[in-house]
Amino acid sequence: MLSLSLLLVLIVVCALAFDYINGFHDTANAIATVVSTRVLSPRSAIIMAAVLNFAGALFSTHVAITVASGLVDTTHFQLADLRHPALFVARLQKPAEPVSRYLVEHFSPATRQQLGQYLAGGAPSPELRGALVAELNQILTRRDLYSPERFAGIALRPKTVAKAESAATLKPDELASLNRVLLEKAYPQELDSNQQVFQVVILAAILGAIVWNLITWKFGIPSSSSHALIGGLCGAALIHGGLPSVLWGGIVQKVLVPLVGSPAMGFVIGFLLMGAIFKTLAHVHPGRVSATFRHLQIGSAAAMAFTHGLNDAQKSMGIITMALLSARLISEPVVPTWVVFSCAVAMALGTSVGGWRIIKTMGHKIIRLEPVHGFAAETSSAIVLFVTSHFGMPVSTTHVISGSIFGVGTSKRLSAVRWGVAQSMVVAWVLTLPAAGLVAAFFYELLLHLGI
Repeated sequence: MLSLSLLLVLIVVCALAFDYINGFHDTANAIATVVSTRVLSPRSAIIMAAVLNFAGALFSTHVAITVASGLVDTTHFQLADLRHPALFVARLQKPAEPVSRYLVEHFSPATRQQLGQYLAGGAPSPELRGALVAELNQILTRRDLYSPERFAGIALRPKTVAKAESAATLKPDELASLNRVLLEKAYPQELDSNQQVFQVVILAAILGAIVWNLITWKFGIPSSSSHALIGGLCGAALIHGGLPSVLWGGIVQKVLVPLVGSPAMGFVIGFLLMGAIFKTLAHVHPGRVSATFRHLQIGSAAAMAFTHGLNDAQKSMGIITMALLSARLISEPVVPTWVVFSCAVAMALGTSVGGWRIIKTMGHKIIRLEPVHGFAAETSSAIVLFVTSHFGMPVSTTHVISGSIFGVGTSKRLSAVRWGVAQSMVVAWVLTLPAAGLVAAFFYELLLHLGI
């Protein structure tokens, strides 16, 4: 198996590659309308989008923190984490040291009974090992595990001690991560660290997302890079550790609800904004309206490019931060500065390449766009992306701009939207999460088979 440090290097390289691919895959999100309405030339639009993607990526890390700690459980104990079950049970049967006494005191009566029935020297039964794993996962939620007396003689980093002393104020995910580290330090021979194996999960997730992105880019399908990454992460985590490995509350609140809500918000805002513009400027000469909105659309496209970087570049930031967190190189889900900057650069470089196949779908096939329509769609999308980024929701910019374009087109008349294209796009959206998850699960098994 590759060393932990080499796995981390691979993850960082692949995450930056994903960010680069995300840039050229999703360039259309920011500039399709401004190009299709001929307000800016493709070259000028791409330069603007690249610069503003870079700026947006530096603005916030709320979404990155959600990806790093709110979707997948990096601390959950599994059967495989009992490296030497017999040694662990022997220490718990006759608890001589304070940590073992603490654990046994907080075990359920049923587990203590199974410990008493264990015959020294034999292999613990599957039932006993399962009970111990369940008990350890309960211990992860306790705020009183650490005390200076209990962990006297156990080598702990000063940062770990400082964090343990403030356990009462920690968030649940931070507390679980801390307690996992404490238990690994207390039982270095008996409990296996999940640092190395979880890097394989993260690497498989990125590879699954990259492959799905390339497939959809090849065929010009405006699928979601964000959901490809999240689907890949869930798929790899599920095959690694089963249902408990995924934080389903975070997936529902931060992914599935925005999956439906963000394009719906884009649709509604686009519909209302376009309707308001029609009503306000109904008596103004069409040529004058078009000339005015040709200038205004540059500003709306700029806002869209900025918010694309604001939301999308943070996905890779979150993945790298998750890898550093699960490797115990950082003690809390805070994105390091070098991660923010490198992801911003990768996103900007990818954007500079452009995704012309998807631009054609976004800018021409849904509706015939004029500058006023482009302005309304981009402004609506920027509003949605600002709001969702503020609340740390890793939404799809593709979904948002598509929903906004649908809303703008519908405000004109239902027949203005090519609903056949809309149907095929929705199918691609629905397929992205499970498809990327399956690809990531395949890569997880492949990486294990190759000994990585």
